[in-house]
Amino acid sequence: MCGIIGILGQNQVAPQLVDGLRRLEYRGYDSAGIATVDSNGRLDRRRAVGKLVNLSDLLVHQPLEGRAGIGHTRWATHGAATETNAHPHSHGPVAVVHNGIIENFRELRADLAAHGIVARTETDTETVALLTAHHMAQGMAPADAVRATLSRLHGAFALAFLFQGEPDLMIGARKGSPLALGHGEGEMFLGSDAIALAPFTDRITYLEDGDHVVISRAGAEIFDAAGRRANRDMARIDVGATAIDKGGYRHFMAKEIAQQPVVLGDALSHYIKDGRIVLPDSVDFRGVDRLTLVGCGTAYYAACVAKYWFEALAGLPCDVDVASEFRYREPPLSPKSWAIFVSQSGETADTLAALHYCKDKVVRTLGVVNVGTSAIARETDIALPILAGVEVGVASTKAFTCQLAVLAVLALKAAADRGALTPAELAAHLDQLIAVPALVAQAVGASDDCRRLADWLAEAQDVLFLGRGAQYPVALEGALKLKEISYIHAEGYAAGELKHGPIALIDRNVPVVVVAPSDTLFEKTLSNMQEVMARHGQVLLVSDSAGIEAGAEGTHATLTMPTGAGAFAPIVYAVPMQLLAYHTAVAKGTDVDQPRNLAKSVTVE
Repeated sequence: MCGIIGILGQNQVAPQLVDGLRRLEYRGYDSAGIATVDSNGRLDRRRAVGKLVNLSDLLVHQPLEGRAGIGHTRWATHGAATETNAHPHSHGPVAVVHNGIIENFRELRADLAAHGIVARTETDTETVALLTAHHMAQGMAPADAVRATLSRLHGAFALAFLFQGEPDLMIGARKGSPLALGHGEGEMFLGSDAIALAPFTDRITYLEDGDHVVISRAGAEIFDAAGRRANRDMARIDVGATAIDKGGYRHFMAKEIAQQPVVLGDALSHYIKDGRIVLPDSVDFRGVDRLTLVGCGTAYYAACVAKYWFEALAGLPCDVDVASEFRYREPPLSPKSWAIFVSQSGETADTLAALHYCKDKVVRTLGVVNVGTSAIARETDIALPILAGVEVGVASTKAFTCQLAVLAVLALKAAADRGALTPAELAAHLDQLIAVPALVAQAVGASDDCRRLADWLAEAQDVLFLGRGAQYPVALEGALKLKEISYIHAEGYAAGELKHGPIALIDRNVPVVVVAPSDTLFEKTLSNMQEVMARHGQVLLVSDSAGIEAGAEGTHATLTMPTGAGAFAPIVYAVPMQLLAYHTAVAKGTDVDQPRNLAKSVTVE
């Protein structure tokens, strides 16, 4: 969620900090700020509400000097989006930026108030600065004061500290939230992820959970959760892979929708070679009696689609859970079961907590992630990259379809291992899956048709999405996309459930998007669509040419999708859902890439 950047540099860091924060805008934020220590040891800060341009304008009129600094983009949790609540927070000789939530901040505030130290903001983060300054006032050195503070914090955090009078010192710490250390020549860096650090260095060390690091320009000392010195591997990142330009598109989301044929091809060619599924040897579903799939938001809907595949193709029972609810209901798990965790960032706090719940209760944990160095990738028994590349748009597009592709490969592997498909049937399904990128390219070609429908959808107050079978989660995802970026209320339903309540909403002013390829469920979906039109509902039918020919009469509009994906049609039909949401948001003039109140990487519960 929030973005962190820290620099101990050779040059003035304020412009570099702003540049680093600009690369973290994709995470979502509502205020931003930086703090620096100048050559005289003076600590100062600048903060602004809204977009980074507001902070940049402020720095033109009120510049900050210094070769040491920290920066932050804040997504509000505790306290409104105001300049007072914006980071960095400071007290006395300490400035701090924070991603996460300090769960016991009220208790800590009460203890500090007993010493006459009173908070001036609504945030949990200020408490970290107050407590660290309090320890320093008692004579502790900065590093010792930070350690004393960390020992009292409950919750999840990534923290970066800067100190008055210490132009060659920065301290970072992480628990639950990601934090990376960057190595330069006579310079050192901290960042929420490698994207923020890519302009400065290609040498990265990912801090592990519970680590803190004491940094100078000469290097860094890393300490583990027990306070022992720790060695962490340094990795070289592909700076080109972290590029975040729009590539000539108006929005990142438009670029990422258009990238899907290529990245899907990359993902499938990684896992399917010469007609064979290529996975680690430990991915063997023989003896597995049940799967648990867990995700949040779009990743949860990917898991919902995969449930149909695992059960229909492999005969393997599946439970699918929203991560934020999963561990609180304390689900009983079979000792012969596997758990699969789906997350674009690999740092999603609720999904990570679900992983921790499952670890000693199932045979094996798998991560389906886009970031190979993420916490979920490191902590699962097997991490399977989806190979979507950097996804900047907050509303997930290419990550969703690549998640589906990898889950489809897993479902076919389960079917093969369990003998649920003959070799000929398996080969036919693999052929259909390999054909998906080309079919997605055709679906992307419906962009102009979706643009023409956008003005109609943009006038709506409510929109319903209907689907059956594996297209039901696609309907849910379509509704989510429209809500996320156009701010239109939308709901997805299993088409057969329409008459059990939602049909009461139907009138001339409620568009109904029906996702219905001409498969074995088409006739039943068509009946549900007729029920809508009998009540003057305005239907947009999304189907293939056969489905359009059979069902177009009486509809408001149609979108024609290609045929040939078989069981994997949900991957293809996800594309028009994305395009409809995108063009409707553009028609309404909303912030497509950074919709209000949302963040890309949700690292708080």
